[in-house]
Amino acid sequence: MATTLTRGASGAATSGGTARQAPPRKPRLGRWMADRAVLFIGILVLVYTFVPIGYIIALSFNQPSGRSATAAFEAFTWGNWSTICDPDGLCESIRLSFAVSITATILATVLGTLMAFALVRHSFRGRAASNLVIFLPMATPEVVMGASLLAMFVSLGFDSVLGFITIVLAHVLFCLSFVVVTVKARLVGMDSRLEQAAMDLYANEWQTFRRVTLPLAMPGIVAAALLAFSLSFDDFIVTNFTAGQSVTFPLYVYGSKLKGFPPQLFVVGSLMFLVSFAIVIGGELWRRRRP
Repeated sequence: MATTLTRGASGAATSGGTARQAPPRKPRLGRWMADRAVLFIGILVLVYTFVPIGYIIALSFNQPSGRSATAAFEAFTWGNWSTICDPDGLCESIRLSFAVSITATILATVLGTLMAFALVRHSFRGRAASNLVIFLPMATPEVVMGASLLAMFVSLGFDSVLGFITIVLAHVLFCLSFVVVTVKARLVGMDSRLEQAAMDLYANEWQTFRRVTLPLAMPGIVAAALLAFSLSFDDFIVTNFTAGQSVTFPLYVYGSKLKGFPPQLFVVGSLMFLVSFAIVIGGELWRRRRP
């Protein structure tokens, strides 16, 4: 039996008198926006994040009319980059911050890695309680932690020697939790069969740890060390309680805000961002080139 097909004005085909309406199509602009909504939101978040950083970099080339930097760009100059150490105490505070951060990072990374291995690889009495206690420094407000540390140092008779040692001890305390959590996440995701295979091939415990376990855990250890260094270098609240007469870079920035903000501080901030950006990009390129 022959079937007659006709096409209406709307483009719908009719068969035997019954019309099949085509599904409504979204407007092209609306569909294009919906397909790229996540991209637009991501771009807005990045712009919101990097606008203050770009403002800092721009102000590092600003030549203020007075001794203190202003929020308005007045004149372009390279002089701020060649006179970083001109403000009194700026370079000394940066050196102290680097010394404190490097020392605290090494101690926190070593202790935190050992604790992470113990919590993941071994069963012992109090393991569950230890996992809970590890999170307490992360959840404790820094004001409370700083005041408590100051009270402990004073009660132990360290009030006359507040400085480098007390700052390092305080920074190790709150960095330790972040190191343990980061390394634990890496160890939990490791495949234990690789270590078993190494020992089946007559490798002893030390050889297995050095050639299999440690290389597999190294990305988590490096990430924990970088996180600890960042937290230690820019800490202000805990350091303010435990520094005594010592002045780290965050304390110097706070003091400069009260008595006059030199434009060289914007140079230091720009250098920190550029170095961090180079480390991240270099690490990503290295990761992609690995087989």
